[in-house]
Amino acid sequence: MRFRPTALGWIDLEVSTAPDWDSAQMHRLARYLGYSLVWPEFSVIPLVDQVRAADVDAVIVPSPEHLHPIMLNALMDVADVETVLPRMSFARWVLHHPAGSLG
Repeated sequence: MRFRPTALGWIDLEVSTAPDWDSAQMHRLARYLGYSLVWPEFSVIPLVDQVRAADVDAVIVPSPEHLHPIMLNALMDVADVETVLPRMSFARWVLHHPAGSLG
């Protein structure tokens, strides 16, 4: 993780009807939540692998429609997920170890 909390912005261009508007709203939410927002470069690498490589704390999307449910589940293994509209937070999965078996 970075010194300042960082989020990766993700817009599915096949879903978005106004990417510039979505981007502006995502920047606003990132500022409100205290994240520095970074954007991935175009890549055929799966989003979850890009998030892992970017070492970010969260992923911000305009709406849940920008992520397939399976992708949302995979992202929650590596980062929190925040949506602009409706305003929702999906916390990163936390691995729980049975008492006394941390190894």
